[in-house]
Amino acid sequence: MSPTTQMVQDAPDRDVPASELGASVVGRGNKDGNRLFREWYEELTSAPERNEHSAYVFVMGSLAEILRSFDIHTIFPEINGLQTAVRHVADDYIAQAEDYGFSADVCGYVKADIGMQLRAGDHPMGKIPPPSLAVYTNACNTYVKWAEIWERMYHVPIFTLDIPGTRAAGRLTWSGNVDFENDRRYVAGQIGELIELCEQVTGKRFDIDKLRETMRYTNTMSEKWKRLIELNQSVPAVYNAVTDGTVFLGMVNGFRGRPEGAAYFTDLVKEMEYKAANHIGTPFEEKYRLVFVGVPCYPIFRRFSEMFTEWGGSFAGSSYLWFASGGANLGFQYDLDRPLESLAEGLLVTVRDAMDSMFYSNQNLVDMIEPYGIDGVVYHPIKSCRTVSTGLADNRRAVMEATDVATLFMESDHMDKRVVSEAQLKNRIDAFFEGLATRKVRRSSASKNESEA
Repeated sequence: MSPTTQMVQDAPDRDVPASELGASVVGRGNKDGNRLFREWYEELTSAPERNEHSAYVFVMGSLAEILRSFDIHTIFPEINGLQTAVRHVADDYIAQAEDYGFSADVCGYVKADIGMQLRAGDHPMGKIPPPSLAVYTNACNTYVKWAEIWERMYHVPIFTLDIPGTRAAGRLTWSGNVDFENDRRYVAGQIGELIELCEQVTGKRFDIDKLRETMRYTNTMSEKWKRLIELNQSVPAVYNAVTDGTVFLGMVNGFRGRPEGAAYFTDLVKEMEYKAANHIGTPFEEKYRLVFVGVPCYPIFRRFSEMFTEWGGSFAGSSYLWFASGGANLGFQYDLDRPLESLAEGLLVTVRDAMDSMFYSNQNLVDMIEPYGIDGVVYHPIKSCRTVSTGLADNRRAVMEATDVATLFMESDHMDKRVVSEAQLKNRIDAFFEGLATRKVRRSSASKNESEA
C-alpha cells in the first residue's frame, strides 16, 4: 500500500489518510514553535503587570523545574541576544554596551544583554522584565561574571549551582559510582539552598507535588528531544539541525517543565516520524550530509545557511543541540518517586554532558559518522566565545585521525557582525564542497572498479 493511501493514526478516535495528515503536520513544528515563542515573550512582557517574579537563567542548568514550582518565569539572556542578532539589531545593543565601558573582547551575548538592560528591557520581541533573582551554573566561565553584573544593576540575589566536572576525559560517571554519589549529594544540598532562596523571594512555601508536575513535563520533553535527534539518521534528513534546530532549542529551553513544551515536542516527533516514514526532507535536494560544531553565525543567519544548502549540504546533526539544550539529548528521565534526589542526579548528568559536548565532542562526532551517514564536519569557532571555541582545532585533528571524513574550519562570530566576512566564509565553504564533490567522484570510481574486478 502506498504512503498516500495508507491510513495513519492521527488521534485516538479517528483515522485519516496519510496525504491529509501530511498536509496538516509537515511544517507544523516551525509554525507552532514560532507562535509559542512569540506568546512566551508576550508573557514575559506582561509579567510585571501581574506582579509575577522572573529569574535570569542560562541554557545549561537552568533549574527551571524548581523555579516553575514557585511560578517564577525563566528568562534566558542567550536567547534574547540571539534574537537581536537574527533581527539585525544586535550591533546597536553591542555598541551601547561598549560605550558604557565593556571591552570589544567581551562575549557578544553579554554586551547585547547589557545594551538591553540599559534600555530598560526594550527588545525586538517585547519588553524583558528585571529579575527577582539570577541562577547560573559553572558550565560557562562567563556566566559567573555575567550574573555579578545583574547583581550590581538590580541588587538581587544570585545563586550559583556548582556542578563538579567529569573526571576522565569527557566520560560520564553514573549512579552507584562513589564519586558520582558524593557529587550528587553535593548538588542536592545546593538545590535545598535554592529552594530556601525562592521561598524568601516569593513568600511561597515549596510544593513538592508541583515540582513533580514540572519534572513530569520535562521528562516528556527530554524523551522526545532524544528521539528528535535520532530521527535525523533518516535519508534525507527530516530537519536542518542548524536552522530548524535553533527553533527547537528555543522551545526546549523556554518551555522546559511546562505542559505546552511537552505537547509541542510530542507533536514535533510525530511530524518528524511521518517525514522519515515518507522520505520527506528539507526543502532542497540533499547531496551531502553534514554535522555542525559550535554556535551558528546569527548576524547573517539566513545567508549562512544558504551557503551550504545551495550546494545541497544538509546538517543532519549539530553539537549545538547537545550543549545548548542543557544535555537534553541524553533523554534523562527523573524518578518522580524521589524528586529532589533525582533532580540532583539529572543536573549532574545533563550539565556535565553539556560541558563535555563543548570540550570533548570529538568521540561523539566520530560515533555519528556511520549511523548518520556524515560526509563532512563543519567547525565554526567564534570570536565571542572562547569557552565553545577553545580546543576546536585539536578536536578537528582528533576526528580526522579517527575517520576519513572531510572537515571545514571557518571563523566568524555568533553576534558581532564586525568580524563576520560573508565573502571569506563563502570562499571556504565553496572550496569545502568542491573537495566533497571530488571525494564522491573518486569513491564512485573506486566502487565501480571493485565491482568490475
